[in-house]
This record gives sequence, structure tokens and C-alpha cells, in this order.
Amino acid sequence: MYLIRERIFDLGNDFDITDDSGQRVYHVDGKVLTLRDRLVIEDPHGREVASVHRRLVALRRTYAISIGGEKAADVRKKLITPFRDRYTIDVPGPDDLEMRGDLLDHEYTVERGGRTVSTVSKRWFTFRDTYAVDVAEGEDHLLILAAVLAMDLAQSRAEKEREEKDD
Repeated sequence: MYLIRERIFDLGNDFDITDDSGQRVYHVDGKVLTLRDRLVIEDPHGREVASVHRRLVALRRTYAISIGGEKAADVRKKLITPFRDRYTIDVPGPDDLEMRGDLLDHEYTVERGGRTVSTVSKRWFTFRDTYAVDVAEGEDHLLILAAVLAMDLAQSRAEKEREEKDD
């Protein structure tokens, strides 16, 4: 299980992803004040292992994930979702993943072919700004963590755009 702090993207700061015992697993360099909303995920030794950035030219808000310098997935919001937001994690090949549930409140699952491969929840924490990402054994932990961060970036950008429209 991994722990991530909520709303960190509003500040554009760096932060750590820890395991449930508090050990740093990844460091995230938040470059969200850039045009492309870019995050760099580093291992504990400071080596870049993955990155997330917003694609500037896309029909829907899309975030690209690279792992080890190679394209790993695109994360995009589904067009028609009548009751709740849903995001697709489009990986090369046929095994796309889908995020569904209450994305704003960090209570959702990541599924592949109807099977849950990860759960995201802040239900168990007394710290209001912390949520957990639990990834099933045998799944690509880094890909799922990067997708969760991409979805957070997308939600944060959508919220900022709504606020700007209201002003």
C-alpha cells in the first residue's frame, strides 16, 4: 500500500509517496506550474523512473505516462459518464484499465476487464489530506501510481478552470 497527500498539486511542490510504514518509495517533482502540468517520479536514489505530462493537443484532457523513457499509457476522461467521472488508462495492447467511483473524494477502483487491480481510498486515515493506493500483487505498481497522479492533475486543472470561469 502507498500513501499520497491530497491537493499537493495546487501548490506545485515536490512530495514523497511512502509505503504504509512511512518509508519513502518515490519522490515526485511537481512541475505543475508549467504549461504541460508535468510530474517527474524518481526512485529513492533520485533517478527518474516515470513521468506524467498533459498532452497539449487532444480532443479530451489527456495525460501521457512514460516509464523508463518509454510511452506506457495515456490517461483520459471518458466522454459520456452520466453519474460519475470515469477515466481510461489506455495502455499499448488490449489490457486497458478504467478508474471508476468517486474520484474527487479519492474513493475509487482501478479495473481491468471488470477485475479490480487497485483501490484508492482516504477512508481509513485521520489525516484529511492523505489517501492510500493499494495495488494488487502482480500489477504494475508504478503505472497505477502514475495514473492516479495523472487523474489528480486532470481533476485539479478542471477545478482551476471552473474557478476561472466563475471569476
